[in-house]
Amino acid sequence: MDVLVNVGLGFGVALQPVNILYCFIGVFIGTLVGVLPGIGPVSAMSLLLPVTLSGTPESGIIMMAGIYYGSMYGGSTTSILVNIPGEAASVVTCIDGHQMAKQGRAGPALGISALGSFVAGTFALVALMLIAPSLAALAVRFGPAEYFSLMALGLVVLTFLTQGSMAKALFMACIGVVLGLIGLDSITAQPRLTFGRIELIDGIGLVPVVMGLFGVAEVLSNIEQVVKRDVLTTKITQLLPNKEDWKASAGPITRGTILGFFLGILPGGGAVVASFASYALEKRVSKTPERFGKGAIEGVAGPEAANNAAAGGAFIPLMTLGIPPNVVMALLLGAFVIHGLQPGPLLITQNPQLFWGIIASMYIGNVMLLILNLPLIGMWVQLLKLPYNVLFPMILLFTIIGVYCSSNNVFDVYVMIAFGVIGYVMRKFGYEPAPLVLAFVLGPMLENNLRKALILSQGDLTTFILPLRLRWISALCLLLALLLLIVPLLPSLRKKRELVALDEGA
Repeated sequence: MDVLVNVGLGFGVALQPVNILYCFIGVFIGTLVGVLPGIGPVSAMSLLLPVTLSGTPESGIIMMAGIYYGSMYGGSTTSILVNIPGEAASVVTCIDGHQMAKQGRAGPALGISALGSFVAGTFALVALMLIAPSLAALAVRFGPAEYFSLMALGLVVLTFLTQGSMAKALFMACIGVVLGLIGLDSITAQPRLTFGRIELIDGIGLVPVVMGLFGVAEVLSNIEQVVKRDVLTTKITQLLPNKEDWKASAGPITRGTILGFFLGILPGGGAVVASFASYALEKRVSKTPERFGKGAIEGVAGPEAANNAAAGGAFIPLMTLGIPPNVVMALLLGAFVIHGLQPGPLLITQNPQLFWGIIASMYIGNVMLLILNLPLIGMWVQLLKLPYNVLFPMILLFTIIGVYCSSNNVFDVYVMIAFGVIGYVMRKFGYEPAPLVLAFVLGPMLENNLRKALILSQGDLTTFILPLRLRWISALCLLLALLLLIVPLLPSLRKKRELVALDEGA
């Protein structure tokens, strides 16, 4: 009964006219950035992070969340019609989705993508509603040692799943931690790494760093690439899948939903990992695996359900533990901090209207997305024809305006430009920006909990594992982190390690 009362409280918040408006703006922008290649949810959310200051915490965070799960819907449109993933989680959808479009079955591909995403999104919300309160009650018992170990595991998992060299990913994570240390020491209040610059006393802002690494760097990378967009001009009909399509898709949607949800919860996991894993699973369990890559609807239904379920699952560690499992959630954490809120085990009890309002808004957002993605498919097709020489200057203009408005400080604009150039160079040499950003967000919390644990134990390092009956969660997290660091060093396993793209929203 408590759950129903809480859900009622949530809908009371979410159904306020201003929150409905912000929810619609969020899912609309999310669909838009998902449709338009080269932008992604991270760039859009970093751009709109200052906008959250204009309204209530509920409104701002509802909008930011809408952008994230909305982009999961929109990304499939570009993948199916143009064979260019609108965002990273839709890469797998290109394989069979575009083949279906070339066979004249773009309608069923888009339809099953939208409907599968709706089913997966709804399941993730129900699971979030049921799991989050129990996990938050458990997390109340966590001490500094447990939080440190969880964050360390999250960073290691992220670097393990990153594309290419794990050594490069670890190096980026270390850089992110160092950047997070700039400013006043959280315990002694002594300035660190400020080099005498008064602008660095409060540290480097999250907004200019993210806008530079993802927004500016993404534009610079895309400018030099000639992307051919072969937009299907044929009329799209029969959006609703037929009986055979539903029969073939029911299993993949179910499996993709469950798999994606649990992968979304894991630190370092996310929609991209979930979509790749779902595709591999469907190909393995299929009686006719040779159909995959030639227009199998299972190859669309499974990954699309998985990435949407993962998007919902990612909210659990953020809302209950205060730990963002991926870069997008790190930005959402930034939105909480801007409003003076700290996500974690006490959020549900101290701000129930915020927590349950966000969950209820996601129900409403999923219904909005279903409407936006099926009847309005023609509008999104037309947007695909928007020339990049118009789109990219607009993105740069809005990033500069957004960064300046977030702090009214020209210095932040310089920081953004600097990180934009750095991000561009990083891409050239195969360095992923996602580990850096997540480490930048987690770094101060990681350091704070490490020092608190050592202060409480009077410098005893065994406090993270002993006594085992009390510290088993911390010990398990550290053990898993150690194993993930060792595995890539083994020659036999290193050769088999798959290159998996990160959920950085690009």
